[in-house]
Amino acid sequence: MAKNGSETDPAAVRRAPAGAAVLREDKTAAIRAAVFEELAAVGFARMSIEGIARRAGVGKTAVYRRWRSKLHLVLDVVSAVAVAGMPTPDTGSLQGDVRMLLEVAVRALRHPMAAQIIPDLLAEAARSPELADALKGALHDSQEGVATAMLARAAERGEIPAGADGRLALDLLTGPLYWRLLVVRDELPPGYLDELSAAVVSALARP
Repeated sequence: MAKNGSETDPAAVRRAPAGAAVLREDKTAAIRAAVFEELAAVGFARMSIEGIARRAGVGKTAVYRRWRSKLHLVLDVVSAVAVAGMPTPDTGSLQGDVRMLLEVAVRALRHPMAAQIIPDLLAEAARSPELADALKGALHDSQEGVATAMLARAAERGEIPAGADGRLALDLLTGPLYWRLLVVRDELPPGYLDELSAAVVSALARP
């Protein structure tokens, strides 16, 4: 027992880990996985904290202790995946860097869950300015930084003019793939990524 507030209660010290265990990583990982499964199954509009918790095998409280709403939960998870999935390439040439980013984007967009989740989130964003702004920050802005760094190195090598637009580069990189894989839902023909990377580099190299 504490005396005059000067001593620490040993029992309180022993109890501390039990409280900390509420945020243990296995539960967090289960919730993150459940978010993608729930988005793919029912979409953002119908998704609920209750459904996520049930799928993750945790209580609602475990979810709310980590994220205050389903919007914040989805954005946190999507942002983390976007940042982790987009490498900062450094192959020694702009065309090699572009080709690498295209390969990463293709793998992501071909994932069965991505094919369901991305169109759904974008459709919902058209109806929700809050979601649209948040997705822009979580996806576009973070990946634009990767493109800008890639272009800066290319400019140092003399491959493109200094000050090339990172946003334009990202549009050129992802737009055609999104159109083919998620809108038209067509397979990429042989050599397509090589042709696309050459076209992107050519566009960026223009004065």
